[in-house]
Amino acid sequence: MDDKIQAAFEAGIKLGALYHQWVGTPISPETAHTVETAIEKAVGLQPFVTDIKVRIDTGLMVLNSFGYSELAGKMFDVSITTKVGDAVCHAKLALENEYPLMKIISIE
Repeated sequence: MDDKIQAAFEAGIKLGALYHQWVGTPISPETAHTVETAIEKAVGLQPFVTDIKVRIDTGLMVLNSFGYSELAGKMFDVSITTKVGDAVCHAKLALENEYPLMKIISIE
């Protein structure tokens, strides 16, 4: 299989898994950074990931009467880089037109 295709697949599968694994997590503005770090460290352990940056838009949180929110896909701003052989893929998960869109930014 072509390394570029595999690098793109690896980026996509990691973003999809990240999205579905973490959506619904209890979160507050005070704990957002801890959750960002936990996601980066967990996803960063996986094969072919060379870099990941996770940001959570706390401005989109709606706190319940207990003082926390649930992590929603629209809050994610994630950049990931995967490398397979000599191929490097940069991908992103971010809110675009009110939808948390995953897309390939570049493949080198």
